Amino acid sequence: MKPTSFSLTDIQRRIDEVKRFLCMTLNIANAHTVEFYTQDVWSRFVAVPPQEVLLAVSRSEQQREPQHDGAEPSGTTFGFCRDSNRLVDVCELLRAAKAHSLPGLGVCMSRDELLQDLKGNVADSDIPPAGTGADLEADEFMNSKKSHEVQSMSEVVGCLAKHCNVKQVIDVGSGKGYLSSFLSLQYNLRVYGIDSSTTNTHGAQERNRKLKKFSRAYQKHAKAAETQGQATHSPQEQSAEIKPGLNGDDDVLYGVGAGNESQEEVLIGSSDVNPAVERRSELNPETEELFLSALSLDVIQAPRVPPSQLSAEERERRKRENLERKAQRRTDSPGAVFSPLTSYVTAETELRELINELEDAVVVGLHTCGDLAPSTLRMFVAKPELAAVCSVGCCYHLLSEEFDPVGRECLHSLCGFPLSQYLRDQSWFCGRNARMSACLALERVSLGQGIQMESLFYRAVLHVILRDHYSSYKSEKRVGNVYSKTKTFVDYVRRALRRLELDESKLSDSDIEGYHETYRARRDEMHAFNMLKVTLAPCIEGLILLDRLCYLKEQEDVSLSTLVQLFDPLLSPRCYAVVGLKSYGKRITS
Repeated sequence: MKPTSFSLTDIQRRIDEVKRFLCMTLNIANAHTVEFYTQDVWSRFVAVPPQEVLLAVSRSEQQREPQHDGAEPSGTTFGFCRDSNRLVDVCELLRAAKAHSLPGLGVCMSRDELLQDLKGNVADSDIPPAGTGADLEADEFMNSKKSHEVQSMSEVVGCLAKHCNVKQVIDVGSGKGYLSSFLSLQYNLRVYGIDSSTTNTHGAQERNRKLKKFSRAYQKHAKAAETQGQATHSPQEQSAEIKPGLNGDDDVLYGVGAGNESQEEVLIGSSDVNPAVERRSELNPETEELFLSALSLDVIQAPRVPPSQLSAEERERRKRENLERKAQRRTDSPGAVFSPLTSYVTAETELRELINELEDAVVVGLHTCGDLAPSTLRMFVAKPELAAVCSVGCCYHLLSEEFDPVGRECLHSLCGFPLSQYLRDQSWFCGRNARMSACLALERVSLGQGIQMESLFYRAVLHVILRDHYSSYKSEKRVGNVYSKTKTFVDYVRRALRRLELDESKLSDSDIEGYHETYRARRDEMHAFNMLKVTLAPCIEGLILLDRLCYLKEQEDVSLSTLVQLFDPLLSPRCYAVVGLKSYGKRITS
């Protein structure tokens, strides 16, 4: 049975399966690491040694666990003793966790399967190609993670747009505009990127301006190469090297002419800002180095020559090029445009008040935080002009929960979870700590990444010290990022006490060391417990995503709704998208 053919009843049945599993395990996910020792968490929930848990998890990650025979051991439910509700069979818990994750439930389709279905009734020649020129290589202007996400998602969005016969895309929570820029330039779509941060929208506009110029320069080179019978060479291969400028400026581009004679080549018109300085000032080695380095074709120019020293022919040539450039801007296709907008959006937002030229569109969101992901789905359902949706959420800990008795009240009239009427009728909630656990990346942790055990251990032992010596301490006060600035546990505690404005003279260094030695023998307990949390993470995330899918299944005018694994979870742990199509769009046959 294909995931696209699952009925509302099928999804509700799987939700019930995950709920039954989480009813036994949510207590582990909701246990706060800070209180691990003060609340004796290990003894409350686990009845086996920590080494047994760590060994079982290690074997499970290597897929060497014994095959499941389908029957639960007598007296246990998912590995928990029915009398004490403590974990007694780790292997059974791990098997059950895999079975109740999205892959185990069989509800997700792959990206390739979705693309094949979307393209099923569309000729290959009708699939949206790259804009009007050479393809952009995303990995030239984004880091590997963002490049993977943008390329994977943009092809799906491009196919959705073609499938629904629309030319507009609304990117909710567009952030720095990478996806929006790529969609507009690569797929010739008019994209409106909406973000609540003015800094993000202004930055996205500037990035898109530069990328668009890069794209034009790239296409200009490709066209010139094709004209000269050199179509097999890329524009990067056409440019020979980068040499110091005549006035000491770096990054002046030189091309190679006949006979290997270097000639200055001005790719883009002059600017009032020194482009080399502009490029260096925006360079962020961690996130944008690849992006900005690829913009050299845009922002780099040869040293200026005073107009008085130019020949009449050169002045006329430059004047003609400037006029042609201005004319090109006026006649550019209005379809391939990215327009960043600053606004806080909810399902009640009137899109036509934000976008005067709004037509039927696809609404998308790439890693929209917290309540913005469910708001995107509500917007899709509520707005008749939205023909399709592709939403990838993240930051589950920022979701507001309607029925959590200890959670904060919803900031708006509608909470982010649960979204479906099915779970709302049951007043289901997960709890904030469980939602934080859902953000853990199982695949990365399996490779030894993702959990900073030392800092968690320090924080839990600090909590013991605060309980024993500072009865007036208010637990809601946060220590903050102290660990990264310290080299020893004593230093950590003293910095934390100062941050909390507590009297550190109450404790000597030897007192602090004594706590460290006492609890160091129990570090394996915390390590093993956190590995159990990581194991449960895909199940909690799965319930949140099944709730969103169920919400779309409940809508009469949604013809198709499915969960799709868009990304490699090692590169992008929040890898699942909720995809939906309205009834009046083209139907995908099962």
